[in-house]
Amino acid sequence: MIALLSGKIAYKGISHIVVDTQGVGYRVFIPLATFYELPEAGEMVTLHIHTSVKEDAIHLFGFYTLQERDLFQLMISVSGIGPKIAMGILSRISARELLAAISGGNLAKLITVPGVGKKMAERLILELKEKAIKKMAADQIPVTDPKQKLTEMIREDVLSALVNLGYKANAARDALDKVSRDTEGELAMDQLLKKALKILGG
Repeated sequence: MIALLSGKIAYKGISHIVVDTQGVGYRVFIPLATFYELPEAGEMVTLHIHTSVKEDAIHLFGFYTLQERDLFQLMISVSGIGPKIAMGILSRISARELLAAISGGNLAKLITVPGVGKKMAERLILELKEKAIKKMAADQIPVTDPKQKLTEMIREDVLSALVNLGYKANAARDALDKVSRDTEGELAMDQLLKKALKILGG
């Protein structure tokens, strides 16, 4: 079973890449979090791999960090969550944020992720909370970070305000993500709202 794969990127796509290892091309499905970290096609890459073996197919799922792969494996152990859903979740929220939401029982945070409804979020918390806390401790990630919690609360308030103004949740979330990427340090609520509105307004 493949657990780690190193080679040259022969093809680079948003949902999957092809890794050339000594003349053999492996198709590896990836989340967006991993896609953003990849070098350009033709360059070398090393991915942590989860190998899914079924009767009619063998699929490889690749992750830039070990933490992402471990969280992916935790999620697919939950009833009703398969590789496709787990990859979609990791494409919309960072592994660290997801671990924090699960370990903290933050249902409101989880249901903001596209594809995650209330029942699925409840299952994630119920079945993975203890494992998530242990994982965060092993990775030396604080289970509760007051500053991060405040930042998340501000973001959720701004997201709610944008939706109330008539913007679609996905578009509003993408705008907030762009503001976060383009801004150093934390913003006050009014500043975050203004910058997001500017992006949404084109």
